[in-house]
Amino acid sequence: MSDFVKIVEVGPRDGLQNEAATVPVAVRIRLIDLLSATGLRVIEAGAFVSPVRVPQMADSPAVLAGIRRFPGVTYPVLVPNLKGLEAALDATGVEEVAIFGSASEAFSQRNINSSIAESLDRFAAVTEAARAHGLRVRGYVSCALGCPYEGEVAPARVAEMAGRLAELGCYEVSIADTIGAGTPDRVRTVILAVAERVPIERLAVHFHDTRGHGLANVAAALETGIRVVDAAVAGLGGCPFAAGAPGNVGTEQVLRLVGELGFVTGVAPDKVEAAGRFISRALGRA
Repeated sequence: MSDFVKIVEVGPRDGLQNEAATVPVAVRIRLIDLLSATGLRVIEAGAFVSPVRVPQMADSPAVLAGIRRFPGVTYPVLVPNLKGLEAALDATGVEEVAIFGSASEAFSQRNINSSIAESLDRFAAVTEAARAHGLRVRGYVSCALGCPYEGEVAPARVAEMAGRLAELGCYEVSIADTIGAGTPDRVRTVILAVAERVPIERLAVHFHDTRGHGLANVAAALETGIRVVDAAVAGLGGCPFAAGAPGNVGTEQVLRLVGELGFVTGVAPDKVEAAGRFISRALGRA
């Protein structure tokens, strides 16, 4: 098993979408540029979603037009439907998109206003069109370790959703603990269930630190063979449709953990910390 761990930086998208106030375009561009210089290979740059539901991402076209693109770095954007994909195709330099399904029926209805079955039909159209335009597609399975409306979610349902996304053409599927309800034992159980449907080298994990288990969950995931970890600089984030879900696991802390466990990332921790200080100052927090 490889000792390289890929960090997918989600702060500029998943992190900032939960802010009460819209973050200025210039600040978002500067944050991405700082992160691009750290050695990170993947930085989520924005989302093409309803400006009414997620106003913080409304200026994503301007952000994509303004960032400095570093060689070897990709800047994926979230698209929930064909309308979002069309907008992404009109934007500057989009090479990869992400789709966001749920293992929870109730959360799917609250988050994207559709049932799981309807969402999969929608995603089939998105992935087909995206791949026809030469774009790579990454998938997320939200509420994989718990739902704010349904409680515990069966691992088999997570595996089914992940498998369907992989079958649609997602090159990678991120298993997301949207509300930070997971524990290390639960993480291992869910990942092993999903790995029966999707090869583990095509899986990633996405943890929130709501209950303080974020880093322990990362360690548990690495034990199972996961080698892709989503994280947000300065622990930014949450979910606008899941109350009580603040705080993605911090990129700085993940880098420290994986280093202590003997893995390599190719990312400079001091530069990530500088980016974290910048966005924290811009948001007026410690």
